[in-house]
Amino acid sequence: MSENRGDGGDQEDAGTKWKMEIQLELNLKQKLATRLGTLLVASLVYFCFCCDSAVASLVFAVLLALLLRSPTFVFALVMTAQRDIMALQRFLALNLYLLKRDRGGYTVARCFQQLAHSQPQKPCFVMDNQAITYAEALLLSQKVAGFFSEQGLQRGDCVALLMETRLEYPCIWMGLSQLGVITALINSNLRGESLLHSIKVANAKAFIFGSELMDVLQSLIANEQLPCIPVYQYTDKELSSVPGHELLPGAVDLSDALTTQQALALPPSCAAEEARSKLLYVYTSGTTGLPKAAVITNLRFLFMAAGTFYMLRLQRDDVVYNPLPLYHTAGGIVGVGMALLNGSTVVLRKKFSAKNFWLDCSRHNCTVAQYIGELCRYLLATPYTPEQQHHRLRLMYGNGLRPQIWSQFVRRFAVPNIGEIYGATEGNSNLINITNRVGAIGFVPIYGQKIYPVQVLRCDEETGELLKDPRGHCIRCRPGEAGLLVGKVDPRRAVSAFHGYADKGDSEKKLLRNVFASGDVFFNSGDVVVCDILGYFYFKDRTGDTFRWRGENVATQEVEAIITNCVGLEDCVVYGVQIPHVEGKAGMAAIVDPERKVDMDYLSIVLRGSLPPYARPLFIRLLDEIPRTATFKLKKRELANEGYDLTSLADPIYYLNRDGVYRQLGRDQYRSLQAGTAGL
Repeated sequence: MSENRGDGGDQEDAGTKWKMEIQLELNLKQKLATRLGTLLVASLVYFCFCCDSAVASLVFAVLLALLLRSPTFVFALVMTAQRDIMALQRFLALNLYLLKRDRGGYTVARCFQQLAHSQPQKPCFVMDNQAITYAEALLLSQKVAGFFSEQGLQRGDCVALLMETRLEYPCIWMGLSQLGVITALINSNLRGESLLHSIKVANAKAFIFGSELMDVLQSLIANEQLPCIPVYQYTDKELSSVPGHELLPGAVDLSDALTTQQALALPPSCAAEEARSKLLYVYTSGTTGLPKAAVITNLRFLFMAAGTFYMLRLQRDDVVYNPLPLYHTAGGIVGVGMALLNGSTVVLRKKFSAKNFWLDCSRHNCTVAQYIGELCRYLLATPYTPEQQHHRLRLMYGNGLRPQIWSQFVRRFAVPNIGEIYGATEGNSNLINITNRVGAIGFVPIYGQKIYPVQVLRCDEETGELLKDPRGHCIRCRPGEAGLLVGKVDPRRAVSAFHGYADKGDSEKKLLRNVFASGDVFFNSGDVVVCDILGYFYFKDRTGDTFRWRGENVATQEVEAIITNCVGLEDCVVYGVQIPHVEGKAGMAAIVDPERKVDMDYLSIVLRGSLPPYARPLFIRLLDEIPRTATFKLKKRELANEGYDLTSLADPIYYLNRDGVYRQLGRDQYRSLQAGTAGL
């Protein structure tokens, strides 16, 4: 039974402890605020009477007015001064960079060309035992531009790219971008309807695929699903004679054609509007429904990659480890962008490996590494070895590191700094945590909360519906109140522009209009967050993930974190299921447990001690694996649709009995639940 507790045994109530610590900290700071205000007033009185300066008197009057009006505000202002000055310096440097690039019409390809000319022999991308220098990457991208120019592609056309991670991947779409051609980065795990939809929604005029995905193309052709567009196959030279990598009938051998192709250099000058031209289509993860193609302009790419570089103070001589797929924002923009825009060497890996993560970092002398939240949990679940701390990493950055494992992760792997980034592929609600604040997804200086485009609005946590004041306007949340995170849309600024999706109808669904005033527009992130008195933001849940039971809202992430820690960091998702004749939705947890080792008695004790009665899942399902997206996000919708139906599910399902213990759901209990006679 002990193996079920794993690394999370000492954190079985980490979620509750974390919430209590945050609340205690807020209460303490509010008490200290008044005392600090008194001390500040005394100091200012002394300063004023010792100095006849009119300026001193004015300063005294202003600060005294602030103290009398809001001592908490003054306390927060003092406590965050160093943080905010540091952030302001970096933010101004970033905006100056973006302003110059925007007015100069700089595209990603033009920025990369400058870097390649300044450091031609430096490794640009490294993967396994192979590397490509900046000069080689530039030459390859210009050959791609030359080839497809001869094929007749024009500005505004789109090419679908289906390929696993490889050194040439960024060079291919960057070469197409020289022509003004948009590349749709197709998820290499997609099959069937989802793949076909991704190609069609982008209105692709050509299709490029890697020979490692030959079977995917053959399946589309066999089912007569592939649109009638030119197909180009890229094959590694050493694999060209290997069975399974032969040229697909009717396809053009792109790798062979590029060997003799003349390079097409960028013109010496460019139009200012080129910086705002479309560069890529990056598809949303598709946890529900079919993937949507988010529009990434050159300026948007610059903002995301350079924003990370400037705000987290990366250096050109950093070596960045990027084990994430290149068809998504994290790996393909925020990761690859460190090389394309900032001159760092980026180490790629075909597929993430928890076993080899630290070995790769050590072998390539990486100083920075990327993560997404689920990967951190996978790393924690590996057996401890001393070699896991034999690395040179000074920073790991990414998104989704849960507060319940944050401190444990940093201690175990000796990572000095964590840079948590918040932002959707298509969104403008951008935040970043540059101070190692545990659990925070970022912050906004308290004096700038009405100026910076990110706002938190009061909403119904279950439905996500915004609450309005008598005038019909939305209401800002106070510190400590959970609300919907939104970002004001301003197309003039890279920081707050919203370019939406290839499908205009999908774009309009993400916008909120007339929020604070007639005519204003905000992007709806769909995330529920909490902001504290110091301006730090904490992720709480997705709207729609929260469900209502026993008259209370249940935040699924908190329940998931407690169960995950209890069962040894195995995958777990929590969702609401409908029970006939009962109001609301009952909680249900699905836990990955192929060997059926979970100690249900121990889990019962932990949940009773960590969660209020309404938040404890009524059902627990053990299964071999949970369906997930390519970025390791767990899919909830199909599990919620399956519910606890014993007539169609073979997995064991446990039911929370009146004594607080989970026991396997029997047929008689199931019939009682369906008939509404179970006493719920």
